[in-house]
Amino acid sequence: MSTVFVNKISQLKALHDSVLVSEMNFQERFTNSGIFIPGDDMRDAGIRPRWGRVYAVGPKQRDVTVGQWICVAHGRWTRGVTIEDAEGQRTIRRVDNNDILLVSDTEPMDETFSDKV
Repeated sequence: MSTVFVNKISQLKALHDSVLVSEMNFQERFTNSGIFIPGDDMRDAGIRPRWGRVYAVGPKQRDVTVGQWICVAHGRWTRGVTIEDAEGQRTIRRVDNNDILLVSDTEPMDETFSDKV
């Protein structure tokens, strides 16, 4: 059993043109039609882009804003750090700016893409 260290913070700032996200889903799931989609096992199962909600952006970031949802190419994010802020506990990851595929102002209904994307 691994221990999760939680960093209590009051404010988190991104530097330069960095994008920090939260709310990325790595769990297995089923589509509405019953197809099983495996979770991310850090090897080959569950390989697909992921949606995350923008938590913070650096002062030089011009493409996305806090609160938007971005779709990031598979594996183009850091492992993440668990924090606790005024809104509760969450895992924050830095994403690679060059691998942001899509931007949405509303939460996407479906995070799964085929390998055609």
